Amino acid sequence: MSYFSYQHGALYAEGVPLADIARQFGTPVYVYSKAAFSDHYAAYATACKANGRSERDALVCYSVKSNSNLAVLNLLAGLGSGFDIVSGGELQRVIAAGGDPRKVIFSGVGKSREEMRLALSHDILCFNVESIPELHRLNEVAGEMGRKARVSLRVNPNVDAKTHPYISTGLKENKFGIAFEDSLATYRVAADLKHIEVTGIDCHIGSQLLDDAPLLEALDKVIELIDQLATEGIVLDHLDIGGGIGITYADEKPVAVSDYLNRLFARIDAWRREKHGGAPIKVMFEPGRSISGNAGILLTEVQFLKHGADKNFAIVDAAMNDLMRPAMYEAFHDVRTVAQRGEEAKVYDVVGPVCESGDWLARQRTLAIAQGDLLAIMSAGAYGMTMASNYNTRGRAAEVMVDGDKAHLIRKRETPQELFALESIPR
Repeated sequence: MSYFSYQHGALYAEGVPLADIARQFGTPVYVYSKAAFSDHYAAYATACKANGRSERDALVCYSVKSNSNLAVLNLLAGLGSGFDIVSGGELQRVIAAGGDPRKVIFSGVGKSREEMRLALSHDILCFNVESIPELHRLNEVAGEMGRKARVSLRVNPNVDAKTHPYISTGLKENKFGIAFEDSLATYRVAADLKHIEVTGIDCHIGSQLLDDAPLLEALDKVIELIDQLATEGIVLDHLDIGGGIGITYADEKPVAVSDYLNRLFARIDAWRREKHGGAPIKVMFEPGRSISGNAGILLTEVQFLKHGADKNFAIVDAAMNDLMRPAMYEAFHDVRTVAQRGEEAKVYDVVGPVCESGDWLARQRTLAIAQGDLLAIMSAGAYGMTMASNYNTRGRAAEVMVDGDKAHLIRKRETPQELFALESIPR
């Protein structure tokens, strides 16, 4: 993460010392690098150019659930990004941030009628439909509105992503998508519905994939299905291969985005030449973590050091409600001291003040720290703030975007009064 680096013994975000951010905005605070978001998005956008020159018919749809701050969405919309959403609230965020609804795809297994109406009223690009009951509901809602809903079916190819079971989505036992063996029949149903326009196919097998082999295996199965559909007169306009490329949290070596997309486009181009006379098909992607994950850190202050016979604890002011991933997935996040010290290092568990034994951010880390020091929890730009809660009536952290040598507050810290402002006591 070159966007967060040491300069003269102090950790910086781009050109701003993290210690200055802590003094100005307090802790805990999420700190994002504008350059990191821009560069990570550009890795996809550049790879979508044929031979690095002309534009392919491709659309990168950033996964809003990974980091949904309006400043982040506005930045990506300005770079040309589309958006992958999973709720009506996320659609309203995209619109509020200046995103184009015609570049929005709506995923998720449980879309409500209200969410469908909202999305249809904004004429979104496509619904990724995940079941026959959803198809029928969407057909009814579109009919009531006098519209046609553009859909792709999310096909579950039963490919093992070889990732954490909580973020694996492409196996038979997962709740997501339509079983591969049922896909052809489901497309027939969709094609017969009056208020449904079948436009594409979608596939997403999981998250934090370090190897693109499972993604390319899934692509081969999706291509097979597209050819079967064509023989029945169901011709698709786009192929959405989902997201899932991982990032480095510790010492992982994920496949480079450019290498993966080059291999993917090579397969697609060869297939279209062989089977479809070279006719193009629009290709779509749904990256989230690979754009946002290493674009942010969680900055926290050490409150107390508690030394025991068996274990030492660094008790900080960030907690599981701020960063849920360690408690939920036993996820690893690197921990760095903001100021490099010469004191003797000890092994600590980094824990928060929440009243749960599961409230930990890092275990068994060798750190040279003192009470009052600042720590940076790295790789926290994805699924940090978006999964945060108000457990223990803790206000969610502030968010700051760094642009060169400037730091901008993009979400203020919540106060207790704001947390219970919507509550009332009956008379």
